[in-house]
Amino acid sequence: MNKKSNEGLTVKKEDFSEWFSQVIEKAEIVDLRLGLKGFIVKRAWGTRIIEKMYQLYEEELQKNKHQPVIMPSLIPESNLKKESEHVEGFNPEVFWLESQKGEERLALRPTSETLFTPMFKLWIRSHRDLPMKIYQKGSVFRLDTKATRPLIREREFQWIEAHDAFGTKEEAEKQVQEDIETTEKVMHQKFGIPFLPLKRPIWDKFAGAEYTIGSDVIMPDGKLIQQPSTHLMGQKFSKAFNAKFVDEKGNEEYLWTTAYGPAISRILVSVISVHGDNKGLVIPSLISPIQIIIIPIYKKENKEKIIKYAQKILNKLEGYRVEIDDRDFNTPGRKFNEWELKGVPFRIEVGEEELKKESITFFIRDIRKREQILLRDLSKIKLYEKEYNKRIINNADKFLESRIKECKTIDEIKKSIKEGKIVKTSFCSIEKEGLNCAEKIEKETGAGIRGILANKKELPKGKCIICKKDAKEVVYIGKSY
Repeated sequence: MNKKSNEGLTVKKEDFSEWFSQVIEKAEIVDLRLGLKGFIVKRAWGTRIIEKMYQLYEEELQKNKHQPVIMPSLIPESNLKKESEHVEGFNPEVFWLESQKGEERLALRPTSETLFTPMFKLWIRSHRDLPMKIYQKGSVFRLDTKATRPLIREREFQWIEAHDAFGTKEEAEKQVQEDIETTEKVMHQKFGIPFLPLKRPIWDKFAGAEYTIGSDVIMPDGKLIQQPSTHLMGQKFSKAFNAKFVDEKGNEEYLWTTAYGPAISRILVSVISVHGDNKGLVIPSLISPIQIIIIPIYKKENKEKIIKYAQKILNKLEGYRVEIDDRDFNTPGRKFNEWELKGVPFRIEVGEEELKKESITFFIRDIRKREQILLRDLSKIKLYEKEYNKRIINNADKFLESRIKECKTIDEIKKSIKEGKIVKTSFCSIEKEGLNCAEKIEKETGAGIRGILANKKELPKGKCIICKKDAKEVVYIGKSY
């Protein structure tokens, strides 16, 4: 990366596409120069954020009794072909390895239902083995033939994939709701990203699922990006792999399965885009690799004592991720700009004045405000952190709320979509009978029906906006990546 790469953004966030391209490069999230279409290098700063995100997600999954496993990155072709709808949906996106003599063809995993289900068959014998809730983290690979975009559309992305097996449909559907709650607790409450949990129309569900819930997040350009999705797989895969268990009455039954997939590197897109500003990233403190950066401001003659004072402050800040930036080749101003660009929540500036007063100058990244704090009052930082996280979540919530527009005519929908809104309207059905109406909406507006709220029932008013039949659903419409 050239020397100018970290010298600050040259565009404002209103020019979102160019802003995003600059911020992921200049804040050292990624490096695009390897030259592999759809495959990118995540740099140290981006990787450290991703690692924190993984950690928080795994903690929540394990709290909900999921156990980690490590699965192969390869899937035998015969496995992929077991469930016809699944293979038909994914076959165009599969990377195939050159087959070895005498061995069947292998695919780089695009998703892992056809790895987990055959293991369920081996590991689950009776109702006593249920429920089984397991997950893996790692990369998946999809041969995306559309235009790729770093982090947004990639051919390899980092994710968590949870697969669960149950004895009844009711238990499986409770898991789907738990997955939505996991997204709420982690992505919203910890990463600060609000979302709409939408049950997808039947024509837009995951290949092989009974139904799909997608967590849609609005971006600054008005487009929606799908974040964690959860799927009721039902018994389709267990029947394909003959995965059965013996119930309490001694009868053999097929397993009911679910799948949940938070794509961590893609969620990072929303963290960058929703919270960032004209100076760069704004990172929630829970996932920031450095929560507090200390900048000692010194001359040659007082360097030693200022550095010593900075170290004294660092030692008092137990429980925080803190570093001292004592690089001689950068001026304090350049250091300020660099750490603001990278989104570090708080900065402590210390020089001769702070040393004399036994104080610090405390800078808060999101509101760009400085506070003077005495050394004996460093405990105040905990309150500043709480307010910081609350503030960026509230701002993100307000942003989402401001983008939802209820419409009653197709002209209102067109206007709202052009303004970068998510449209809410009454609709006939997200089952097959609604497909013609959905196609007319997409043709007229360039936006698609994303689904209905999955965590609560919304009552429609009047008729379907297209066919004028009695509306059964309240749907959300938007453009997506």
